[in-house]
Amino acid sequence: MDDNKMVGGKVKKPGKRGRKPAKIDLKAKLERSRQSARECRARKKLRYQYLEELVSSRERAICALREELEMYKQWCAAMDQGKIPSEIKALLTGDEHNKTPQSTSKPPKNGKNNGNSNGL
Repeated sequence: MDDNKMVGGKVKKPGKRGRKPAKIDLKAKLERSRQSARECRARKKLRYQYLEELVSSRERAICALREELEMYKQWCAAMDQGKIPSEIKALLTGDEHNKTPQSTSKPPKNGKNNGNSNGL
């Protein structure tokens, strides 16, 4: 222990103050940074894809609800004129087989079955 000094109970080696980043450490750090950036971009891309799918799904649901609302408006207009639409007659009598093709239970365009369809 010729060149080591005892300071405060610890052995200090000369010329080893702090941590000096070697070029290998610098290269590794740059590579980690690049990899992190790649992963960040991939996560961002997935997040935007998810959000775009969510927006698209909601837009399809809105269109289906607008169609349903229009159908109910037509029913109301018919009832205001004293006519009872055949769909409502079928609902009131419990006869599901006499529905017109317009009101048959076709699946919504988004592929999901919403419970509000023609059930009122």
